[in-house]
Amino acid sequence: MRFRGGLATIAVSCLFWLVSWVFAPAALALIQIQLSDLSYHECPPELAEGTVSSGGSSSAANCFLVTGKAENNSGKMVVNADIFGRIYDANNNSIMENRTRLGSIDVVPPGVSDFELRITVPANQSTPLKLEQFKASGFTGKVRR
Repeated sequence: MRFRGGLATIAVSCLFWLVSWVFAPAALALIQIQLSDLSYHECPPELAEGTVSSGGSSSAANCFLVTGKAENNSGKMVVNADIFGRIYDANNNSIMENRTRLGSIDVVPPGVSDFELRITVPANQSTPLKLEQFKASGFTGKVRR
């Protein structure tokens, strides 16, 4: 009798492994996206109002749209591509201290496409802004956030 119980356990384990292997989601690869032709301009009036907060206090802010080209060489549609980079004001002060993830691009088709990113900058930081080390990476399938 002991032998049959062991066989049943092995059979159930094998069946579980087979089902989990067959129905497992495909692995999603991280795809690098090159960003180029970066520039920025003030937001249109309907997007421009805002403040920034830090430590519980708020201050006036300026709204800018960062635009550029996103190059996806993977041959596959990329979704939820996180944008990373550094932004400095005219005095080389970091706009977003200790933060390199600036936003995301919902969908990046294969090839070269335009992207746009809204940023809010404290009004006391002077322009022109310097956009440095911009890059993006995303997945070929939807990732839970």
